Amino acid sequence: MRGRGHGIPGLVKGMVTTARTGLRRTGTQEYPDVSPELPPRSRGVIALLEENCTSCMLCARECPDWCITIDSHKETIPASTAGGRERQRNVLDRFAIDFSLCMYCGICIEVCPFDALFWSPHFEYAEYDVRDLLHEKERLGEWMASVPPPAALDEKASEPAEVAAARRPQRTVPAQRAVPAQRAVPAEGDSP
Repeated sequence: MRGRGHGIPGLVKGMVTTARTGLRRTGTQEYPDVSPELPPRSRGVIALLEENCTSCMLCARECPDWCITIDSHKETIPASTAGGRERQRNVLDRFAIDFSLCMYCGICIEVCPFDALFWSPHFEYAEYDVRDLLHEKERLGEWMASVPPPAALDEKASEPAEVAAARRPQRTVPAQRAVPAQRAVPAEGDSP
């Protein structure tokens, strides 16, 4: 008869814990009825600022999943001044990201030297067919509206070099002093 009454205190403790937890306010978010409050600079989807893209292909080359497709062609720009030479520039024809392959590592955003790719906090882009997760430049450009502005600089941080250079007054070149011309000394074998 040894174990007959020993389990009751454990049972009571368990019921007290269950009652306490049941009366506590829940932390469940009612998604999708209530939109979640995302932390600042959340990673959702990659947005494209088409004007900044120079079709340099760095993002496509560095992507470990090879989910970025870029097509472009060269366009000749006539010389802006007489006697100048014509220039060529890349024109973006197609920029597509296959989000069924993307692992959201952000390497493409980091390597872009012209700030054409950004993280957007938009994350609701599920599709019924996996083939619809290939998003072209038009759809990627629509997400630029949801990209938050960059975080403010720390007030103790030094001013960026570009801003400091822009605020610096223009240097004036002082007038050059007239230096007297020196006479050349003839070498020993030269005749005057």
